[in-house]
Amino acid sequence: MQTPTRGILALSSLLLVFSFVTNATISGISSVDSKLFHLQIFESRDITLDSIRISAPGDSPNTDGIHIADSTNIQVANSVIGTSDDCISIGPGSTNLTIFNVLCGPGHGISVGSLGKNANEKDVNGLTVRKCTLTGTTNGLRIKTWPSSPATLKATGFLFEDIIMNNVYNPIIIDQNYCPYANCPEMVYLIATTAKYIIRVLNLVKIKDIKFRNITGSSVSPEAIKLVCSKATSCEGVELNDIILKCNGDDSQKYDVYLFSCLW
Repeated sequence: MQTPTRGILALSSLLLVFSFVTNATISGISSVDSKLFHLQIFESRDITLDSIRISAPGDSPNTDGIHIADSTNIQVANSVIGTSDDCISIGPGSTNLTIFNVLCGPGHGISVGSLGKNANEKDVNGLTVRKCTLTGTTNGLRIKTWPSSPATLKATGFLFEDIIMNNVYNPIIIDQNYCPYANCPEMVYLIATTAKYIIRVLNLVKIKDIKFRNITGSSVSPEAIKLVCSKATSCEGVELNDIILKCNGDDSQKYDVYLFSCLW
C-alpha cells in the first residue's frame, strides 16, 4: 500500500492514524475491536477529539484506545474508552495535551510512556487530565520510564485533577523502573574513545513538576499510591493534594488513603 505523507492513514493493524494533520476536529466516531491501537495521532497539532467511543474485549492485547506521539495542542474530551490496554497513552514528543471528561474502563488507565526506550526521543511537556472517571482499570494515572535509557529527556508540567477512581488497581503510579519483560538487563554506554571510560546509565528520563489533586474513589490494591523514582534522576516537584482512596481489596491488607498535602 502506498503511504500518503499527509492526512489519514489506515493500516491493517491500526484502525485510524492521523499523521501530519493541522487544525482538525474529529467527533462522533465509534471504534470496535481494532486489532491493535484504535486511533493514533502522530506529528500533528491543534487537534480536538470529541465524543469518541472505543471498545475492545478485556482480554485483547495492545488495543490502546488513543495513542498520541510527537504532537502539540491535542485535546480529548467527552469520550468513552474501554479496552484491554491503555485507554489513552501518551508517547514521546507530546506537548500541551488536554484530556477532559473521559470515562475509562476496562483497560490500563491513562498512561504517559513508556519513555526512554529508544534513542532520540523528545520531551513530554504540558499535560492536563481533568474530570475523568476510571472504572475497573488495572492502573489509574501512570507515568512509566525505562530504567536504562539511550535518550536524555524530560517529562514535566503534568496536572491530574478531579479524578474519580472506581475499584481501580494501582490508582496513582510513577514508575522509573518500568520493564514488561521477565529479564531486563542494565544497559552500558560508551561515552569516550576508550573502554576505560564506560559508564552505566541508570535512568536519563527526568520527571518533574507533577501534580495530583482531588483524586477520590476506591482502590482494589492496598498500595493505592506507588512512586518508584530513579536514584540517578530522582522525581522532583511531585505534589499530592486531597487524595482520598478507600481500599476495596483483601480485608487482611485493607487500609484507606487520606492524603491532604504532600510534596516530593
